Amino acid sequence: MLIKMTKASDIKSSEITPKAIFDDRRQFLKTAAFSGLGFAAGSIAPSSFANEGRGKKLIGIEPSKWTQKSVGEKLTDYESVTSYNNFYEFGTGKQDPLTYSKDFSPKPWTVVVDGEVENPGTYSYEDLVNPHTLEDRVYRFRCVEAWSMVVPWVGIGLADMCKRFGPKNDAKYVAFETLHDPDRMYGQRSRVLEWPYREGLRMDEVMNPLSFMAVGLYGEELPNQNGAPIRLVTPWKYGFKSIKSIVRISFTKTQPPTSWNMSGPREYGFYSNVNPEKSHPRWSQAKERRIGEFLKRPSLMYNGYGEEVASMYVGMDLNKFY
Repeated sequence: MLIKMTKASDIKSSEITPKAIFDDRRQFLKTAAFSGLGFAAGSIAPSSFANEGRGKKLIGIEPSKWTQKSVGEKLTDYESVTSYNNFYEFGTGKQDPLTYSKDFSPKPWTVVVDGEVENPGTYSYEDLVNPHTLEDRVYRFRCVEAWSMVVPWVGIGLADMCKRFGPKNDAKYVAFETLHDPDRMYGQRSRVLEWPYREGLRMDEVMNPLSFMAVGLYGEELPNQNGAPIRLVTPWKYGFKSIKSIVRISFTKTQPPTSWNMSGPREYGFYSNVNPEKSHPRWSQAKERRIGEFLKRPSLMYNGYGEEVASMYVGMDLNKFY
């Protein structure tokens, strides 16, 4: 059951710009920005999830308290959200995921749940999603490369999903793992990272109401390039924490290794909270460029979600625990 609470970050559904308007927009400002620089309860319709045109509409979506009021601006257009991506499993270029994921068909899909839980096992996509009512959530999305978007996700609360697995008292962290399949994931043939892609959260972060498992965007099935069929979304953290195409969820006693931290421990911390005062060695975090805009804007601490998440980090040196 959703608990309705009002916070400064809430957005009215009525303020969401209709997608049809964005589909017909001219692309001049978006192009300029680029050059300057993822059902009803108990009912998932069968689908190949193939990236052939637009995804199928999801039905039975309920509005949530995370609407557009907290953003106070228009959504990033659908074309940009689905064509400007970091998903190294399909290549390192921003449009590589769109290009090289076209034949990727993530159905059937299973997720292994293991570790410190009462109900471990291999769950089908339908087993994970069908017991829940899908929610519509509009979140800011902030990349460590200092670009950002506003995305209308569809999915379920991570806490609601994880409670079904029965975490034990010893479970202090949750580790996530992306599919490793170089035959279908072009980018995994390179050594840009140690595959499979891994991420993790502390248990209180997992249980935070903002943490979200997305299965769609713009009211449609999640496109391949955005992490189909199921991905994590943690809007107060940099985008690389929001792991895509998840095949394993492990509840652990100790902090799990994460891909970018293993690759560059001086550049990427475990927490990776958006912090305008803590610069990445290659990108200042003080400002960001919203995709579709030309000028940069000041970055917000915790990406503007401090009211919901700041209490989890009280007493922590955010320059040390970055």
